[in-house]
Amino acid sequence: MSLPFYQRHHQHFDRAYRHKELESTLSQYQREEKRKSAIYTHGSTAYSKEAALAYHHGQQSSASSHELAESYAHESAAHSKRSSALSLGSELISKKAEAYHHGSELVNKKAEAYRLGYETYSRGKMLDDYSFKLSPKAKRAKQSILSEEEKENTAIEYVVPVFRGRQTHISGLTDTEEERIKESAAYIARRNLMAAGEGITVAKKETSSSMKEETHQKKSRKIAIQETAEEMVLKKTLSDKIEFHRKLNEDKLLHAPEFVIKPRSHTIWEKQNVKLHCTVTGWPEPRVTWYKNHVPINVHINPGKYAIESRYGMHSLEINKCDFEDTAQYRASAMNVKGELSAYASLVVKRYKGEFDESCFHAGTVTLPLSFGVTPHGYASKFEIHFIDTFEVSFGREGETMSLGCSVIIHPDIKRFQPEIQWYRNGVLISPSKWVQTHWSGERATLTLTHANKEDEGLYTLRVVMGDYYDQYSAYVFVRDADADIPGAPGSPLDVKCLDANKDYVIISWKQPAVDGGSPILGYFIDKCEVGTTHWAQCNETPVKFARFPVTGLIEGRSYIFRVRAVNNAGVSIPSRISEPVAALDPADRARLRSHPSAPWTGQIIVTEEEPTEGIVPGPPLDLHVTEATKNYIVLGWKPPFERGHEGVMYFVEKCVAGTENWQRVNTEIPVKSPRFALFDLAEGKSYQFRVRCCNSAGIGEPSEATEATVVRDKLDIPSPPSHLVPVRNTDTSVVVTWTESKDAKELIGYYVEASKVGSGHWEPCNNNPVKGTRFTCHGLTTGDHYTFRVRAVNAAGLSEYSQESEAIEVKAAIAPPSPPYDITVLESVHDSMVLGWKQPKTVGGVDITGYYVNYREVIGGKPGEWKEANIKAVSERAYRLHDLKENMTYQFQVAAANLAGLGPPSPASKSFKCEEWTIAVPGPPHDLSCSEVRKDSLVILWKPPIYIGRSPVTGFYVDMKKTDAPEEHWRSVNEKAVANKFFKITGLKEGTSYVFRVRAANQAGVGKPSDPTDPVIAETRPGTKEVVVEVDDNGVISLNFECDQMTADSKFIWSKNYEPIDDDSRLAIDTKGGKSKAIFKDLSEDDLGIYSCTVTDTDGVSSSYTLDEEEMKRLLALSHEHKFPVVPLKSELAVEILEKGQVRFWMQAEKLSPHGKVNFVFNDKEIVNGEKYKMKVDHTSGMIEMVMDRLEDVDEGTYTFQIQDGKATNQSSLVLIGDVFQKLQKEAEFQRQEWFRKQGPHFVEYLGWEVTPECNVLLKCKVANIKKETHIVWYKDEREIMVDEEHDFKDGVCTLLITEFSKKDAGIYEVILKDDRGKDKSILKLLDTAFADLMTEVCKVIALSATELKIQSTEEGIRLYSFVSYYLEDLRVSWSHNDVKMKYTERVKTGVTGEQIWLQINEPTPNDKGRYILELFDGKTGHTKTVDLSGQAFDEAFAEFQRLKALAIAEKNRARVLGGLPDVVTIQEGKALNLTCSVWGNPAPEVSWMKNEKLLAGDDHIILKFESGKQASFTITAVSTADSGRYSLIVKNQYGTETSDLTISVFIPEEGMTHVPLPDHGKGDKKKKA
Repeated sequence: MSLPFYQRHHQHFDRAYRHKELESTLSQYQREEKRKSAIYTHGSTAYSKEAALAYHHGQQSSASSHELAESYAHESAAHSKRSSALSLGSELISKKAEAYHHGSELVNKKAEAYRLGYETYSRGKMLDDYSFKLSPKAKRAKQSILSEEEKENTAIEYVVPVFRGRQTHISGLTDTEEERIKESAAYIARRNLMAAGEGITVAKKETSSSMKEETHQKKSRKIAIQETAEEMVLKKTLSDKIEFHRKLNEDKLLHAPEFVIKPRSHTIWEKQNVKLHCTVTGWPEPRVTWYKNHVPINVHINPGKYAIESRYGMHSLEINKCDFEDTAQYRASAMNVKGELSAYASLVVKRYKGEFDESCFHAGTVTLPLSFGVTPHGYASKFEIHFIDTFEVSFGREGETMSLGCSVIIHPDIKRFQPEIQWYRNGVLISPSKWVQTHWSGERATLTLTHANKEDEGLYTLRVVMGDYYDQYSAYVFVRDADADIPGAPGSPLDVKCLDANKDYVIISWKQPAVDGGSPILGYFIDKCEVGTTHWAQCNETPVKFARFPVTGLIEGRSYIFRVRAVNNAGVSIPSRISEPVAALDPADRARLRSHPSAPWTGQIIVTEEEPTEGIVPGPPLDLHVTEATKNYIVLGWKPPFERGHEGVMYFVEKCVAGTENWQRVNTEIPVKSPRFALFDLAEGKSYQFRVRCCNSAGIGEPSEATEATVVRDKLDIPSPPSHLVPVRNTDTSVVVTWTESKDAKELIGYYVEASKVGSGHWEPCNNNPVKGTRFTCHGLTTGDHYTFRVRAVNAAGLSEYSQESEAIEVKAAIAPPSPPYDITVLESVHDSMVLGWKQPKTVGGVDITGYYVNYREVIGGKPGEWKEANIKAVSERAYRLHDLKENMTYQFQVAAANLAGLGPPSPASKSFKCEEWTIAVPGPPHDLSCSEVRKDSLVILWKPPIYIGRSPVTGFYVDMKKTDAPEEHWRSVNEKAVANKFFKITGLKEGTSYVFRVRAANQAGVGKPSDPTDPVIAETRPGTKEVVVEVDDNGVISLNFECDQMTADSKFIWSKNYEPIDDDSRLAIDTKGGKSKAIFKDLSEDDLGIYSCTVTDTDGVSSSYTLDEEEMKRLLALSHEHKFPVVPLKSELAVEILEKGQVRFWMQAEKLSPHGKVNFVFNDKEIVNGEKYKMKVDHTSGMIEMVMDRLEDVDEGTYTFQIQDGKATNQSSLVLIGDVFQKLQKEAEFQRQEWFRKQGPHFVEYLGWEVTPECNVLLKCKVANIKKETHIVWYKDEREIMVDEEHDFKDGVCTLLITEFSKKDAGIYEVILKDDRGKDKSILKLLDTAFADLMTEVCKVIALSATELKIQSTEEGIRLYSFVSYYLEDLRVSWSHNDVKMKYTERVKTGVTGEQIWLQINEPTPNDKGRYILELFDGKTGHTKTVDLSGQAFDEAFAEFQRLKALAIAEKNRARVLGGLPDVVTIQEGKALNLTCSVWGNPAPEVSWMKNEKLLAGDDHIILKFESGKQASFTITAVSTADSGRYSLIVKNQYGTETSDLTISVFIPEEGMTHVPLPDHGKGDKKKKA
């Protein structure tokens, strides 16, 4: 029976997989039981040796962990257990029936028996001489027709799962962590292969040759073929496993540390021991480090003080004999490759002050109940936690970095006891991640959103925990959408999550964005990316509207991340934030890995010898149902069948239209592995039924029960809109909106709230992350504006319709009763009454205070009595006289403020005051101090005079100030002389500094008691601060204007003069509209001089003032007169200019000219009008007035006037053109006219000029215009045409003439002419005299700048210094300096120029020639220098080279040489005499020798060799014979060298012609050779 096609192409990793042909294999194993037991006995010994070898290798390769060492230490014992377990084979065989029906239980028992041995074996290296007994493979052989005997001998295919530990190095991890990662990464492969029923048994080959032969003889043909098949399948299995390891994503198998049990705090006595415990989980197993006050604890520094233990995930820190210094915060930090997590505990060591018996406090471990709140002050002590410099409601945009911070003050401050800082978002604790970072500096807590997304929007809470006490502070953070890449595109979706992940399937969910970009969202695209890659693949071809989508086709064991994009008619949005990674695994496997990640099963399945049964066709799946239905897809879910044997199952899904029995298979090619399936491409509105079949190697089972008819449509409806919106005032920038939840809404995600300014028609989202609940505070609104609101609900099906718009509400702070007044003081006291004063409440409740109520009570013997009301009717002033008091009685007072919202809480009781007659001579304290017009360096302080004036009237006041945090002795007086006014402007303040002020009254008796100080005031100019501005309108009306953009609905402008209310309206009229107020002077005069101030009530001190003195009054009156009798202002007086064509333009410009403005043009007192001669134009928009004349004639000499009238405003301007002025203008106009005509043809825009190129050439150039193809250019020098090789194409409008190697001969007059049929133009350049000198100077300058750095060169005569220039001219003056002294040239020291080289030659150098040499090139104006240092090593090297070259020159001069006289070839008749003579030279005289055919030639009677006077060498042959033919060489040699001169002698016989003479090949053609 052949396998189904899907099993031939897909691996099965089911836990209980069994092959049908297992039965025959087990029978074979049973027949060889005894031989196997013996082999396994030997095998255990071999494994022990191999394990020891692997352990030794592991120690050398990397630092092994303690756990790994213990594992290797027990290897031998483990393998012995394996051998014993294997010997129980017969017992297992006898129970084969039971094992077959309870297969999984038997496998688990066998796995436990081999666990220890196999775990060690899996780390060792497998040797090549091991043989493997194989379990059957999950694939059948091809069908064939065979005889019974052939069937017995047919090989059966097997597969062996082999697991081996690897010691591959992973950068950045310890060896222990590397092995744990590899174990966890291989766990899935081991589980899948083991679950498939595949096992391995290992037997070592017999080492004895006799045993090998005996075993070989016992093997049948079937066994031999079987083992061959096993070997082949083994290789295939190994390659499949390696591929699976490669694809497996190890990262998802790991998880970060987590504290199951955190260490708890303790309070103990001195001399006691304490032990902190914690339990940590994580994979790889985390390493735990203990810290004391953020410093790692080192047990080696303090031996015996600390003891740290770690085993089986439990960790402890024991501190022995604690003393007071051990009081601190202790931290346990758990870390692995997935991250770090810390847990804190505090230890307080209390010191016993009395005597005590130490035996009562044994040195045992202290354990305390967790309910106790441990603090440095004992149990359940209270801390005061204050938040300052807090973070407010924040607004950000996606992609930005946002930071929230808050300073924390804790009292009492105990450095050894640090708080626990916690951050929450919407009540959920925030853990640091790549998106969120937290920091605690010891004083300030900060949270940073590194890349803000809409998921980060919400209510952020900072919680500070101290022992059992905590306090917290909260504020909302809003995150708006980033700018869309495509205008009009929707906002990005948010909160992408992965649900219901399986082996090849996962459901992605998300939240819809609040911003649709102006057009409805058509749907969403889902993208996936495999972890470790950067390639994103789109999962759906058409957009889906439902906010959940099933993604299929995942690869088992791999991890994926997902993102979602929204799409509308304008385009696609920016992608959402990526989801968390999810692994495509069976949920049971994922749960197992999370619960037991650190103990992967590494057992070994042993194939028993029971006879296997036939495979079982699986039954129908159970509980088939539709889990989710939309119009785009339907998701089915079911449970695996009970009847499936020991083999894994896969599934086929079938569908049919409801009411028919036409079942169609959906997944026709590949069955699914997961009990989930998503169906797409269903007809919307149609009704379908579904059923599922199971399949395995035994076949395809019966179908499940069909589902009920399911209509393809959205089962989850879009929620109905909310209702009953009610906006309520909150603050001056926020409104609280409440509503009634949507009716019958299912799976509601939350609500989106939108706001719109009344009349704008534009809606803005108030939140970008759906809020749960039916109440939301909308922040960021504009104070004073009216808004309406609407809400819509959202679930996975979509967004509801908008609710009805709410009523419009004005954004202003909600009113509330005022806070209590404060700083109650006594302003005057007599025998039966007292005058009280107090300060206004800090919070007025959003509306003006209507009055104050005073209570008082008697204090007798330090015990206060009952409160009594002092006034029934509210008092409006902050001073009140209490009557009918008892003299010499002590009283306490309290004051309460009231407004429209009601009576506020009363102030705390004041300090006690005694009612007695004041008899002091000096005045009492001023009261009701206030500060206004606060700026960065100044402010104005106001006060009211004292109630008690003393024995004489108050004559003035003194103002004192000090910094807020300065001590009392730092009070200093601001004014040296008393001021009579009840206000004073203080200047010279330091920006950003906080100050307090007080006032003292003075009379003739002296200076009285100071007032209570003001509240602290910071010297700063707040953003948006405006000042009083004086204006004079067009009618000459003078007014003071003040504007405020911080007003509330109840704010009012209060004008005052000299800081007193203005009662006389005969001098000043007040006009207020909206946020602007105007004080208009009716008749400004000296009576109006003074300081005018304006204050805006119900604001944060908005105020300003304007000082009107006599000088300012005069300026304003003059400006008013100008406005009453206006003059048309002019930007420019009448002027004249010449236009391009020689026209004359008269023009003037007014500052402003209305459409009704008129202009009269006058020439010599006569009005002229627009016509042929005069062309006039008036531009009322720009105020430009102009008149154009074509030509100026003699009759046009005179005076021109332009007269303007605009309403009642007038003005005029004149221009006199007479005499020389007129004639000059007339000539310029005529010249411009001719220039215009010239430019109608080809002409020069820039006339001929010159420039020097970097190559030291001269380039004559000019710029031309109005050129065409027929235009010619001709160059002349001194009226002679210069022939140019090629014509200029005029493309760039520049014409050039290049003169190379420019010199004096190139001086002259250069001319260039342009001409064509439209005319011609010329340009002349005179390069003579001064102009030529200037050009030569520039050429010389460029030459000098081109000079290279000075180089040093040694020659046989001496040392040469040189530099190269691009081109040399005699006009360039060259001079040399040695050690800053001008050099004088001699026969030994010379200078010169060779080509482009400028050199200085020093012959026969001496040490005196060392030093710094400077080459100066003077271009006629500037000197250019090049420097070289000829000293030290540079001189030594150059001098040595000179000596070497000099020696070589001497040797060349005196070496031996042949001067001449010898021919190259001599042809002579036999019998003739040959005599050759040549001259040689050498000093000393050379030695001469002759060679024939490279052999030394000695003279005799036949050949006579002579050398005379050391100069003449002769060679004579008396009678030449053919034997004399050959090649001869003359060699001259002396101590300086050797030279050779060659000649060839050819002898011929006349009767026989020329005789061939064999000549040697070497040196042919060389006349002379030197050595």
